[in-house]
Amino acid sequence: MRCLALSLSLWLAASVVALAGESVRILKVLPHFLDQKGRHALNPSLYERDAYQAKLRQDAKLRSGMRFDVQWKGGDDKPLKLRVELRGGKGDEITRRTLEGPAARHGWFSNWSEIKITGDDYQKFGELVAWRVTLWDGDQQVAEEKSFLWQN
Repeated sequence: MRCLALSLSLWLAASVVALAGESVRILKVLPHFLDQKGRHALNPSLYERDAYQAKLRQDAKLRSGMRFDVQWKGGDDKPLKLRVELRGGKGDEITRRTLEGPAARHGWFSNWSEIKITGDDYQKFGELVAWRVTLWDGDQQVAEEKSFLWQN
């Protein structure tokens, strides 16, 4: 029993040390339309969320903005900056926007951060074509994820 407890303790300590020295990675980016009340879903079911997103995608009059939910992990306790670059179009005009906000650590394993474009900024932006999400430690980019339509 003592051997099992010691082994478990050593494994746990090694896991914590490995997580602390891990590089920063973006695991997932979920772009969601927001309705006129700022909601991306009507209830917590993933199926219902996807059905509501399809409805918002089809009818632009129901939308008030977009929210990007970003799951990331790694790094140490230093604050990071989340940057979302958007490319889109409104009529014949090509539009670009850059959104920035803090990427705060909330847990040990992975964290979720969000950033929104709403109101006049969203109306002037038009339809989203491509996006790129980056995490920054000061002036150094430490992680990147982009949509398949993003071209440098």
